[in-house]
Amino acid sequence: MGAGAPRNPHALPTKTCPVCGRAFVWRKKWERDWPTVIYCSERCRRNPPRALARGPKGGAS
Repeated sequence: MGAGAPRNPHALPTKTCPVCGRAFVWRKKWERDWPTVIYCSERCRRNPPRALARGPKGGAS
């Protein structure tokens, strides 16, 4: 893409957040880290899914 060329926002890669299930789109600030980006926001990153945080069901007796 050259300077002044229009960008197509529909051509950007997307991922799905494992916490909230929302689809999120590639951002320029994630350019170098896109393969390692997992969560859509800091809030989701700080609050992992409850099932994973607690462990398997029925673990405590």
